[in-house]
Amino acid sequence: MNQDTPLPQENSLRHVTLTRWLAVSSLMGLILLGLVWELWLAPLRPGGTLLALKVLPLCFPLTGLLKNRMYTYRWLSLLIWLYFTEGVVRAWGDPSPSNYFALAEVFLCLVLFAACALHVRLRLKHAKENPAVEHPQA
Repeated sequence: MNQDTPLPQENSLRHVTLTRWLAVSSLMGLILLGLVWELWLAPLRPGGTLLALKVLPLCFPLTGLLKNRMYTYRWLSLLIWLYFTEGVVRAWGDPSPSNYFALAEVFLCLVLFAACALHVRLRLKHAKENPAVEHPQA
């Protein structure tokens, strides 16, 4: 085997790391988008609304993702559909520019869901292929 060619295990670990950082960055993007959308860029009422508190539940899984806890990836992939639904409804019914932010929310939700689902699948596959390797935080 060529020295430049990565081993399948290394490739698998790279994909796990990629999906982890994709999930973390899309979650942070959703938190940031929710705050600036509801407080400054296009609030429902001038001066901002309490609707900005919708990002509070998204702050809880952030620590689980940063600690790489498998359980957090699983339940976050279910929670994110609430934000996806809100984004679709507001993209359809809100006037411009709020509907554009809602479309961005939908996009970030889809990226986050795909990253969480792939992360769980790849970690389980990697654990099955390497049973002798210790998996903390699994």
